[in-house]
Amino acid sequence: MRPIIAPIGLDYIAQAVEAEGFEPVVVDLALSEDRDKLLKNAFLGESPILVGLTVRNIDDCYMAGGECFLPDIRSLIGKLKSITDAPMVVGGVGYSIDPKGALEDLGAHYGIRGDGEAALPELARRILKGADVSNIPGIVYRSGNVINETPSLPINIEKYAPKRRSFIDNRAYFQLGGQGSIETKRGCNQRCVYCADPVAKGSALRLMPPQFVADEIESLLDQGVDVLHLCDSEFNVPMAHAMDVCKELINRKLGDRLKWYAYLSPAFFSRELAQTMRAAGCVGINFGVDSAHPKILKYLGRNHTEKDIESATGECKRAKIRVMLDLLLGAPGETPDTVKYTIEKIKTVSPDRAGISLGVRIFPGTSIAKQFQNSIDDLYRPRNYPRKSLLYPAFYISPELGSDPAGLVAELVADDPRFFFADTRKKDRNYNYNENLPLVEAIAKGHRGAYWDILRRIAGERKI
Repeated sequence: MRPIIAPIGLDYIAQAVEAEGFEPVVVDLALSEDRDKLLKNAFLGESPILVGLTVRNIDDCYMAGGECFLPDIRSLIGKLKSITDAPMVVGGVGYSIDPKGALEDLGAHYGIRGDGEAALPELARRILKGADVSNIPGIVYRSGNVINETPSLPINIEKYAPKRRSFIDNRAYFQLGGQGSIETKRGCNQRCVYCADPVAKGSALRLMPPQFVADEIESLLDQGVDVLHLCDSEFNVPMAHAMDVCKELINRKLGDRLKWYAYLSPAFFSRELAQTMRAAGCVGINFGVDSAHPKILKYLGRNHTEKDIESATGECKRAKIRVMLDLLLGAPGETPDTVKYTIEKIKTVSPDRAGISLGVRIFPGTSIAKQFQNSIDDLYRPRNYPRKSLLYPAFYISPELGSDPAGLVAELVADDPRFFFADTRKKDRNYNYNENLPLVEAIAKGHRGAYWDILRRIAGERKI
């Protein structure tokens, strides 16, 4: 995908593996122009215990794009099998959404669901000894023609801190991708019906002590990475932890040295938090609001109201923090009236930008997936993907929106420059971040920040 983003999971995992006495070797294909040559050279004279592959995303989660990454990963595993006899192990957030299905599809030997810091070195030890692996927490393994999975066991993330961030060329990623990344917590305890984060990361929040967050940021600053995007599902859940992290950054005067962005919930936001975040270096917030209509918000399992959206946006403006509101249109129960209600409300609230996704990606393991378990074939497939599995892109869009839902949304948005909308009839309106060449060009010219904010800045330079 371009722009490219540093594989934070590999950076974390490599440090944990090294701490257990192994020698991790990271082969980064994203920074190579000739990955076949890099692969062959990486294994010359080497006899690895295992080969791990990170699967951060299984697709672009975007109905207008509809691109799935699993075929490329499956092809890569096939190449690796021709180079080395070492077992293939897959993991990562994307993989963890459907561990058994993904293992079967990719043809790997083992998988790790959820946290890999403890499970991967333990798997390496068992492979070295020829020991049984079937009781490692979170392991997915083959027994004959059957794929088995053990329950995952969330780790204490404090044990693996502070993160040195020394195994990935973070500076190169920053130059090509325009932003760095860290996490201040892991897991998500919200109840959004469509979201795969609790499925992949767990529903229990595990908070990183603020001093370790600041240590990690200082490590990235030392590498020349001074614009960050937090990877938390929602930075302000819980609000007290968000405040503590900000205060630690302020106490160390890090807010003067970096700019950062984050995803937040509008339901847990206050004037004090906005002002404290700004003092800590925050310059932009992405609120996942989905809708402004009470009926749709209730169905989606969201705990905010349209008043929360108004208040959060207003407090950000007061604190001089730029605002992006993300909308998810087309859920069950959506009608032309609810779509119009939402878009008109967002226009009134007037964020710096609002992004529209039309169509709800139905991920396996989510509560909305249960609603469609007997009608998977009826879901929209943007390409000729297997229809019996939710592992491949599958979307729901309310039939009440008629035969041209994109046209309906486009008419309501009109030419309002505050909205990003991938109207497939106008390719230049696609703001999806997969292969977004205007973004790549802007970053090459020196733009840094969240991608929506870069697109906002360059809107006057060229048509997006």
